[in-house]
Amino acid sequence: MTIGLVKRPIMDPEAPNRSTGIINGRCSNVLNWDDIAYPWAYAKYKRMLANFWTPFEINMAQDVKQFPQLTDREQDAFLKIIGLLALLDSIQTDYAGRVADYITDPSINALMIMLAQQEVIHNHSYSYVLSSLVPKAKQDEVFDFWRNEPTLRKRNDFVTNGYKAFAEEPNVENLLRSIVFDVILEGLFFYSGFAFFYNLARQQKMVATSTMINYINRDEHIHVDLFAKIFKEVLNEYPEYRTPELADFVRNTFMKAAELEIEWAREIIGNDIDGIDLADLEAYIKFYANVRAHQLGFDRPFDGYRTNPLRWIKAYEEVDLGKSDFFEQKPRQYTKVQVDNGFDEL
Repeated sequence: MTIGLVKRPIMDPEAPNRSTGIINGRCSNVLNWDDIAYPWAYAKYKRMLANFWTPFEINMAQDVKQFPQLTDREQDAFLKIIGLLALLDSIQTDYAGRVADYITDPSINALMIMLAQQEVIHNHSYSYVLSSLVPKAKQDEVFDFWRNEPTLRKRNDFVTNGYKAFAEEPNVENLLRSIVFDVILEGLFFYSGFAFFYNLARQQKMVATSTMINYINRDEHIHVDLFAKIFKEVLNEYPEYRTPELADFVRNTFMKAAELEIEWAREIIGNDIDGIDLADLEAYIKFYANVRAHQLGFDRPFDGYRTNPLRWIKAYEEVDLGKSDFFEQKPRQYTKVQVDNGFDEL
């Protein structure tokens, strides 16, 4: 039996303020943070508020000088990865809004709206970087890469087709499956690109861009965790959907996603970017596929790959930047996340 999803009404005066379900529940739609059904939502709200940032905070002056000094390969990878990220965050902004329509808990809906706003900021950041570095004609070319790059198109179609079933037929099963694709988009498909920018930063290249990428990376960690919590809450309320078929779907989808991400990494980064070993990068992608599947509550798709092979990247992924210019060596206020945070050892 397929259970459909009912859109959240603007107001239901006969319903309680505290929602009766994360989807298909009843709620007045009045948000009272002191009376919410999912207590974890308030901590998430405070964290998302604390992480607020805008691209205008980043001074691109040094990157403007350095970009022409990058090798042709580095420039090509830089622009193509920016093009990839711009498309993925555009898709994500729309998807978040569509999911929010069916979230019947006002606190979780508020988080989804904040998430969508952060995705808009991410997209603005890519325009901000490009407008600082290249002429308008080149900017337009970068934002059209998704149309003309076959490998990029294949990756993107994988996610958008995964979202399509939910968009066209919103029901519990399609929502759960779409969240798997969401976690892939935000928690796996960005990560070889992030590694590229962090590798430049550790060579003191394009440090401002890498600072911005770190802000984005920090947001995406929160977004993945939010969707993983929604996924688990839906399964708690609809346990009949926790089936062997769903487990197989999660495993197979993550394996295919890792294959596509590795194909992209081989093509865009390859073995001729100084500082990145392709074998380690491929292992890093499989490691994160394992992390994300486990985060959703399922078996890891790849045997082994329990440890992050890119040990140097911890300095970039695990720093709470606050409002500091971390990469510009102006340490005003930042603290390292505990090493034992579950992301590097499984």
